[in-house]
Amino acid sequence: MPPLDVLLPVAGLALLDTLSPTTLGVSLFVLLSGARSVARPLFAYLGTVALFYFALGCALMLGLGAVMDRLTPLADSPLAGWGMVVLGGGLFAYSWVMPNSKRPPRRPASFRTTTMIGLGLATGLLEAGTALPYLGAIGIMSASGLAVHAWLPVLAAYNLVMVLPPVLLYLAHRVFGERLRPRLDRWRERIDAGSREALSWVVGIVGLLLLVNGLQQVGVVDLIDSLNP
Repeated sequence: MPPLDVLLPVAGLALLDTLSPTTLGVSLFVLLSGARSVARPLFAYLGTVALFYFALGCALMLGLGAVMDRLTPLADSPLAGWGMVVLGGGLFAYSWVMPNSKRPPRRPASFRTTTMIGLGLATGLLEAGTALPYLGAIGIMSASGLAVHAWLPVLAAYNLVMVLPPVLLYLAHRVFGERLRPRLDRWRERIDAGSREALSWVVGIVGLLLLVNGLQQVGVVDLIDSLNP
């Protein structure tokens, strides 16, 4: 069993990861759709998201990080630095002009199982690079040198906790039915509005970090520092 100094921070990160606006937003949309059966599409979506992140976590723990480390010399080249400058500057500029309210968030075109599985895969692919709590948990377990039989159940539990809030919402929907609809509607509106506003902040921060790192990599930051008296 992993030590507490590993379990406690990983558990905290798992609880933080339950606040994913995409997963909660899609789940609320399904629950409020009025479809005859919401269990099948909802759990097809949640199961796909959980399995995707579980597979990604296993890949990272089993050595994908070591493969990425071999690309470090290429990432440190001036060409990569200028690429980060262009990409970071573009993202930072776009964060100031990107629409916040005109475009509704992505919703499933239908509730067929294949559609919901595809939406779950899209959620994982689009958010994997920004899943900072999950990547942090992977880093903690990897740095602690846990054996496979120790980190595998922890990783599985993390992914179950990650999709637990939508499951609890489904159970509450089953128990309370239409009496819960007004509150779910308000939650969905807040999540949609908050996710759109948060997206511009995330894009701006990521762009700024890329821009600064790129400028530092190509030596512009050091040049500016040398010119200061």
